[in-house]
Amino acid sequence: YTKYFKMVKMGLPMDAVKHAMKRDDKDPTIMDLDPNKSLKSQRKPSNSSGTEVDTGPPLKDDPDYTKYFKMVKMGLPMDAVKHAMKRDDKDPTIMDLDPNKSLKSQRKPSNSSGTEVDTGPPLKDDPDYTKYFKM
Repeated sequence: YTKYFKMVKMGLPMDAVKHAMKRDDKDPTIMDLDPNKSLKSQRKPSNSSGTEVDTGPPLKDDPDYTKYFKMVKMGLPMDAVKHAMKRDDKDPTIMDLDPNKSLKSQRKPSNSSGTEVDTGPPLKDDPDYTKYFKM
């Protein structure tokens, strides 16, 4: 992933970097993770069979976000759609989620106090990813 972190450091837009990662068959969600938290704590929960737990309507059918997915379908650029979401006081990162899964199934789990459960070393100290933060 060195190549992609270097692209961000050089000033390329995040969407361009993610597109390059998809083109190269890499996981673009790595770029969205917090380097100060462990990789394990930032991954989606799964049930006992290893598949994600999905409850509720698909995100694209959620009445709060249908308008924005329609804008994308009509051909508006993603940045324009995200700007419209900011204007309407909505979280623009919703557009980066899978539209065929519910919003609830794609949010991070939290403990009883409402803060994220963090186990393991921070991502920047994880042996698999440390070298990418030392550029």
